[in-house]
Amino acid sequence: QSEAFAAFRAQHQVWLSDFSLYMALRSENQGKSWQDWPSELRSRNPSALDAARARLEEAIAQIEFEQCLFFEQWHALRRYANERGVLFFGDVPIFVAGDSADVWANQSEFDLLPDGQPRVVAGVPPDYFSETGQRWGNPHYRWDVMSEGGFTWWLDRFKTQFDLFDWVRIDHFRGFEAYWEIPATSKTALGGHWVKAPGEALLETLFARHGGGRLPLIAENLGIITPEVEALRERFGIPGMLILQFAFDGGPQNPYLPHNHDPNNVVYTGTHDNDTTVSWFEDLSGEQKAQVYRTLGNPASVMPDVLNQAALASVARLAILPMQDVLALGKGHRMNTPGTTEGNWQWRFCFDQINDQKTAQLAAWVRLHGRHPHH
Repeated sequence: QSEAFAAFRAQHQVWLSDFSLYMALRSENQGKSWQDWPSELRSRNPSALDAARARLEEAIAQIEFEQCLFFEQWHALRRYANERGVLFFGDVPIFVAGDSADVWANQSEFDLLPDGQPRVVAGVPPDYFSETGQRWGNPHYRWDVMSEGGFTWWLDRFKTQFDLFDWVRIDHFRGFEAYWEIPATSKTALGGHWVKAPGEALLETLFARHGGGRLPLIAENLGIITPEVEALRERFGIPGMLILQFAFDGGPQNPYLPHNHDPNNVVYTGTHDNDTTVSWFEDLSGEQKAQVYRTLGNPASVMPDVLNQAALASVARLAILPMQDVLALGKGHRMNTPGTTEGNWQWRFCFDQINDQKTAQLAAWVRLHGRHPHH
């Protein structure tokens, strides 16, 4: 066990030592964010960090050991899943939390004030999900500094993600082309503006690091997407996302309609940011409901099966059905409502909700549309 632990520490040195020290210091400082720690720790004074490592040696070892156990168990689970044709699909939010080991340990790479607070914060302008936009509050990157350093932090971040997952979705991919910069003093996202990002240089560096071939990346390309964002995605052959709930307005040219799908995409009935398909359909007008059925060829089945089957029948290379749609759940089972902070990410399913009939139906659909894991 001690040999495995030593090997783990060596393999993950790039993030582990900063993370364990950060967690131990956070605990010592009553859970306060690092911006509120004593100035010598906040500014990472070398002698103060050495003293902290000595003082907190036991707590640091405990944190690192827990991480070692987690990684061991995670990889065992992933191997078990992979052997049975199940892939792990992870998510990389483009931004990180201000109060994190990443920001504390790499302060020169983030756009911060001298006290460690963000100068500007991330978010998006008004869109389908929110009238005032969304003010996420994450610090922005200093892309000039990251670029000069060869994007090392990003390369390390992706390496870790590829080690954990079979597929990785980049949340807010459009931020690699241009991002919405909001003054930290603004209460909403309305005071922001677009700033160009060096996404092409970053992705070139990333793909070159991995031999120039395809990478198991998927781009979340929803929201305000410009031709430049799509050109960036297409240049590197990264699949985008298609959401069927968005398909039924705007006429036959709507890109989310199945007849407009491109194979290099991932199709969803809805994502974690959408309502369940049953609830979405219930909220449509009578004419809108009729339009959905007409567009899909007036199928005999009911919602959500109509949309589930449309997703599986798409030419998109990967189809994803949220568990709520597999289980035909309605209101009250939504995972996340964008722009809100309360009551999200709390939904869970129970295994007794999955019966033989549902399993057989899903298996039949998967076979019918060639969606077997080996395809």
